[in-house]
Amino acid sequence: MAKLLLALAGVPKFLAILLFLCSSGHVSAERSGKLDDGFNYNHTLAQIMVEYASVGFQLVELIVDLQHCLQAFVGVAEDLHGIVIAFRGTQKNSIQNWMEDLYYRRLDLRYPGVKGAMVHRGFYTAYHNTTLRPRIVTTVLGILESINGLSVYVTGHSMGGALAAFCSLDLVANHGIQNIRTVTFGQPRIGNIVFAEFFNSLVPQTYRMTHEHDMVPHLPPYYSLFPHRSFHHFGREVWIHKVENESQSYDVETVCDGSGEDPTCSRSVAGNSIPDHLCYMGLSLQADTWSPCSFILTNNENMTIETEDGFIIKMPLLLEAQAEVQDPNGPQLF
Repeated sequence: MAKLLLALAGVPKFLAILLFLCSSGHVSAERSGKLDDGFNYNHTLAQIMVEYASVGFQLVELIVDLQHCLQAFVGVAEDLHGIVIAFRGTQKNSIQNWMEDLYYRRLDLRYPGVKGAMVHRGFYTAYHNTTLRPRIVTTVLGILESINGLSVYVTGHSMGGALAAFCSLDLVANHGIQNIRTVTFGQPRIGNIVFAEFFNSLVPQTYRMTHEHDMVPHLPPYYSLFPHRSFHHFGREVWIHKVENESQSYDVETVCDGSGEDPTCSRSVAGNSIPDHLCYMGLSLQADTWSPCSFILTNNENMTIETEDGFIIKMPLLLEAQAEVQDPNGPQLF
């Protein structure tokens, strides 16, 4: 597990990461490296980022908008020499209703400043019109001012992947932050083809990981006959799928074409699995228990915290904590 030093001013600086291995009996094979168009897929980076994306599903929240029940954290990853921004996704208990809503969703908001670009209003406003955005931007800019040469990594699973995409684009387009890498897992479509092309031009180092028959990347639906009126994926898909022969079964990571809608990747199979959505690269991205805006911290002797005077010490035993709501109508920072 990569070490993460949280760097959010004014909140407790702690992190506990609890991993659950998905049941599997296979070995892994991947297709990595630089492609003809210059895109470079790194399996190791994807494996690191899915660990960070899994944090939200264990309900460890450091930035919380109680009104909209949104969570994210910002930290500095020593092994990546970079800032990590991770967004919590949709919990298992609410995912069925959420996907039904996505199936009937239309493009209903013009993306500012880009002619013809349309996006999903709910995902856009969940990032841009809540307290997540100002806290994240302020924290990231503060870290970059104090530590030179850091890259920025943005990740999220499910709805968290959609928020991660809008965050990455915001940091580049509106705040001039370069060298951003985005890795999302089981992310839904969030805009049309014009938006996708705009995103690709500004955030080219993006992996959009999909898994087998995961339902969510198929939503909202894509209609090839009406590309400008239809939702359309951005970025480079990396499809994780199983290959079997007589002696073994193993996962292959297929780096798809740059269209965002490669018909030979996840679009080649039915999107009909919730379990495939909740498990990526050997990690279960769901919580055993559900609570709207609470958090559970699990002790890990390998975790450290940074004190106010800059010292790094072992994290004390943190078994369980429940958020205390001081202002039910506004955000809380833990």
